[in-house]
Amino acid sequence: MTTADQRGDPRQESQAQRDDRNLAELLQELRVAGLGVQVLFGFLLSLPFTNRFTELSHLQRELYLMTLALAAVSTALLVGPVAYHRLVFRRRQKEPLVRAASVMATLGLAAVGLAVSGAVLLVASFVAKTGPAVIIAAAVFCLFGGLWFVFPLARRHDHESAATTHSSDDGQARCGQAPRSACSERVGPAHRRRPSVRVIDQPVQNGRPRARRGRYPGVRARTLATSSAK
Repeated sequence: MTTADQRGDPRQESQAQRDDRNLAELLQELRVAGLGVQVLFGFLLSLPFTNRFTELSHLQRELYLMTLALAAVSTALLVGPVAYHRLVFRRRQKEPLVRAASVMATLGLAAVGLAVSGAVLLVASFVAKTGPAVIIAAAVFCLFGGLWFVFPLARRHDHESAATTHSSDDGQARCGQAPRSACSERVGPAHRRRPSVRVIDQPVQNGRPRARRGRYPGVRARTLATSSAK
């Protein structure tokens, strides 16, 4: 069945079409991210075979191993959706594939950011002193974290808040134009208002006041004593 997205997406597409589009967009993003991590991973793999690698200190070598491991993890996470897609091809598992691939891509980007920050710290510590190297690496880490995670999450939060406010305003506007019964909330038995009572004057008959009920539920009669002397 063709329906619009629940969050207000104007595109009319089925669930299968939405999954195909999301997967295509995700794979395109993985191509861009995978290219950068491949270059970094290749650089780290070739670094021990250079002549000046023996000049690294013990801490720098540990930093190198940690950065190399992060690059390998990021490569596995970013290539993982491709392997997942190939193994479940034509198995009608497109929606779980998109969800798992999205998680792996997010974790892969986090690993790429850490690997790049570690590589910058390694090179800066080899070229300069420890203090400036730490400052440069921290700045690079904050730059990646801000651009890749903090800024998009903040924009998403603002968009969701604006969408919620807009939908509530539209609902109030529609409620103002609709009948009152269509917008009133249901009230429980304990909070229901008693029906209004309509009073019907009834004269005295044969010396005795006689009350009678109204035509509608909740209507009662009130008798008025008339003075015979008057």
